[in-house]
Amino acid sequence: QILRFDAYFQEDVPLSAEECYRIRQVVIYYFLEDDSMCVVEPVVPNSALPQGKHIRRHRVPKNDRGDPYHWKDLNRGMDIAMYGRTYRIVDCDRFTQVFLESQGIELNPPEKMLSDPYTELRRMPERTYVTPSDFDQLKQFLTYDKQVLRFYATWDDTNNMFGENRSYIIHYYLADGTVEVREVYRPNDGRDPFPVMIRRQRLPKTFVDKKKTFPSCVLEISDQEVLEWYTAKDFAVGKSTTLLGRTFFIYDCDEFTRNFYRDKFGITDFQPVEIKKKPLGKVPQVIPPYNGFGILEDSLQNCFSLSPKPPQKDIIKMLENDHKVLRYQAALVS
Repeated sequence: QILRFDAYFQEDVPLSAEECYRIRQVVIYYFLEDDSMCVVEPVVPNSALPQGKHIRRHRVPKNDRGDPYHWKDLNRGMDIAMYGRTYRIVDCDRFTQVFLESQGIELNPPEKMLSDPYTELRRMPERTYVTPSDFDQLKQFLTYDKQVLRFYATWDDTNNMFGENRSYIIHYYLADGTVEVREVYRPNDGRDPFPVMIRRQRLPKTFVDKKKTFPSCVLEISDQEVLEWYTAKDFAVGKSTTLLGRTFFIYDCDEFTRNFYRDKFGITDFQPVEIKKKPLGKVPQVIPPYNGFGILEDSLQNCFSLSPKPPQKDIIKMLENDHKVLRYQAALVS
């Protein structure tokens, strides 16, 4: 039968800038058959300290007269000195507790085992396991590389002066979730050939609420300022989409896009929307009153053109009434 006590002792560490002392935990065994004792330190891997058995099994003297320790001298919460080193007993096992209580010894309450501060400082924190997300950018790239959704859209700017209803093509790249907007170029439309309206990039949909004084106009947009980005779910035929402050109406898409939405989202309604251009309103022409200069027909040509032409003559009337003169007799009334 063996009594087991958990203890520790404090060891000074000279000439060290990181630690002044070291706490070393040991186990004290007391053998009831011959009242012998031994002190063993549990081995800590890679500690670079001499560990294992500190005191071999024998009857350990407790004073200068050579009297050995007895199990009645051991208790929790006490210090014992062995060969010039003081050990602090903090606890014991269940068998030791039952044995001492059966012998009428009142045990002190257990104490907390001290830990070495330098060891705690050097101990690496345990890595917390984070469940990986199902979304994998590499898998997305390998699966959807070179697959692009194409939407046909218009931008109605007829409410502004000299505005037009202009056609665009919206490309959504499935490999990385980027969006590109290209203008449909028509020859001889009077515009410079700059087809790329929005370069290929991730477009923000919802921003983080910021103070109005935050200088967002001079900073680039990062993931910290954006709550939600545009995805394939935000594009649909027959709906309007606002990209960077400009609203595009999607009226059609290509066959690959129809198949993708049918397989991915179960959407089957891809009826193209007929785009009707608004008729230009005709400005009413107001003719100013006759000012008395020249004949009326000649002055009226100034209201129809910047380069007025002389009024057309009635040739048939001239031929029919040639050499015909109307003569009247009159009397002067004065």
